[in-house]
Amino acid sequence: MTRHALRRYALRLVSLVTALGLWQLLTGLEVDLWLRFSQFPTVTDVAHAFAGRLTGSDYWTDLTDSLTRILAGFLLAAVLGVAVGVLVARSRLAEDLLGPVLEVVRPIPAIALVPVAILLFPSNEQGIVFITFTAAFFPVLVSTRHAVRALTPVWEEAVRTMGGGRWRILGSVVLPGALPGIFGGLSVGIGVSWICVISAEMISGQYGVGYRTWQDYTVVDYPGVFVGMVTIGVLGWVTSTAVELLGRRLTRWLPRTSYVPGGRSRSVVLPAPASARVPVVVKAEGDSQYQSDAQQQGSGETEQEARDEHLV
Repeated sequence: MTRHALRRYALRLVSLVTALGLWQLLTGLEVDLWLRFSQFPTVTDVAHAFAGRLTGSDYWTDLTDSLTRILAGFLLAAVLGVAVGVLVARSRLAEDLLGPVLEVVRPIPAIALVPVAILLFPSNEQGIVFITFTAAFFPVLVSTRHAVRALTPVWEEAVRTMGGGRWRILGSVVLPGALPGIFGGLSVGIGVSWICVISAEMISGQYGVGYRTWQDYTVVDYPGVFVGMVTIGVLGWVTSTAVELLGRRLTRWLPRTSYVPGGRSRSVVLPAPASARVPVVVKAEGDSQYQSDAQQQGSGETEQEARDEHLV
């Protein structure tokens, strides 16, 4: 691990410790200027409640139930969202048939579908998974649709020229080219899924982190409420990070600019075609030396080509 990476992790740790220290200070002194911090539990109260929950079985049961609901709904939304997004973006018939229905349903908040889920599904468990699925489906759908439509037609024409069919184009051009946009939608979808699954558990659940948090609120156990909030935040951060890391791994073939302190981006030399022996350089703004060298080499090649044409 480099010194720069260690410095970044140290800054993140300092940020977290500062936030916790400020929380402890405001609640410990019971500051009531405009916001009533005297009503909040302190960090030590939440830590003691958290330690007590970790030793019990109910906490791990709630954690397992919430994760199961999230994974089931999110994976279903990922598969169907990508499939429907590609279909709507590539087919005018599908856009005409599905587009109006999807655009009417999309603005409806997923949590507003809780009564529909209660009436539609025979069990609350299936209804909560449906709410989670609906929450993640539309961000994935919209991101996939825009990503597919933004692809340059030259790639598809190149595959057709080499004899590739529809499925070859889908596997070699459409899905790989749309992966950055797809994972952008997945990152948004997993966050919205956590918001909606917690709300659904509060309304109609029997177990889960959201259900337990609401129960703690009804019995005025505020440290327990904050234990639930912290648990939700950590779970959301872990799942979002997992989606982001998977996206980076699957799109590692994309060119990336490395960050260098001081406002400059590190130069990356890309391989040039065989016919051109001049390296292509990606540079930061203000780096005029590379620009002038490339222009001089390019003008020299143009002059040489002109002499060759004159001799012919």
